[in-house]
Amino acid sequence: MALHKREQFTAAEQEIALIAKALGHPARVAILQLLARRQSCVCGELVTELPLSQSTVSQHLKELKAAGLVQGEVDGPRVCYCIDRAGWDRARLLMAGLLAELPPPAANGCC
Repeated sequence: MALHKREQFTAAEQEIALIAKALGHPARVAILQLLARRQSCVCGELVTELPLSQSTVSQHLKELKAAGLVQGEVDGPRVCYCIDRAGWDRARLLMAGLLAELPPPAANGCC
């Protein structure tokens, strides 16, 4: 059985997988929701609003940043995070195109 290599998948497929992985943890979804509600950069407040340690929040932010969903700016000794609007626009486009060629359902209702 041959193992698949990343190079065998399109850049879009790889990017969708990265986004899906980032959205695949409830803590990351909660972080994104907090950032979206604030509509501004959030620094240390994330840890006080989540039932997670600082190191765990930092790890989740790292995953979200790698997927292009958040961005961070250094503000002295801390990093402030906000939604990466361009990254979200890109994610929306990729997700919309994911099943764009899905045929209409069969007449008998079967998949």
